[in-house]
Amino acid sequence: MFDEPFAQGRTWIHHLDPRARIIMATAFALSMALARHLYIAIFGLAVAVLVLMALRPPCRPLLRRLGAVNVFIFFLAITVPLTMPGTTLWTLGPLHISQEGLMLVLMVGLKANAIMLVFIAFVATMPVPTLGHALDRLGLSSKLIFLLIFTYRYIHTLAEEWQRLHTAARLRCFVPRTGLHTYRTVGHMLGMVLVNSSDRAGRIYQAMLLRGFNGQFTSVRHFVWSTRDSIFSVFWLGVVMMLMATDIFVEF
Repeated sequence: MFDEPFAQGRTWIHHLDPRARIIMATAFALSMALARHLYIAIFGLAVAVLVLMALRPPCRPLLRRLGAVNVFIFFLAITVPLTMPGTTLWTLGPLHISQEGLMLVLMVGLKANAIMLVFIAFVATMPVPTLGHALDRLGLSSKLIFLLIFTYRYIHTLAEEWQRLHTAARLRCFVPRTGLHTYRTVGHMLGMVLVNSSDRAGRIYQAMLLRGFNGQFTSVRHFVWSTRDSIFSVFWLGVVMMLMATDIFVEF
């Protein structure tokens, strides 16, 4: 199973309806993705930080997730200012660092971190089965929901199967190299993972049918939309609309 370090808590965010959290996170992500001005991205990041402060998340998992995002931003920061044409700020031999490239990287970094922080605050604070239930109640395709839930449930099973085959190959003195024998062996191992996965999937499906599975997402828990959810959703969507309107109509 994946770890869910943010799902356990008693903050006001955890008590919001999961459907409201998904809607609010999606609306914020769209507003940030469409933002054209730097001050909107900065303000959006500030809003995301304030929301996350209310969550009081554990630092290590938070930094690990932000690190995964910012590694990608780091590679953009290395390449984009050197390859994007525009006003030259610095020259390093044959390399020219453009102002437009730096601004683009800064915008992407601010947007990506703001979206990541809001999704950590609103979406990562619910277990994956609850997320699937909420997506089903919002009308998302049941096939996509089952794909999400089964991936969450069985991805580690596939990893364990691969590790078992890899250990068996090492016990038979297999040493990976850049040769035809290595490619053939790895191909056979991947094929065995697929075959075993297909066999396991068939057995799981039969077991689900025996337990009354009818292709629909069912849950013993039912969401109740409260007045608090309505108030905070209206407030949050108002902030999002203000960001979008300011980005479109106001020039600084």
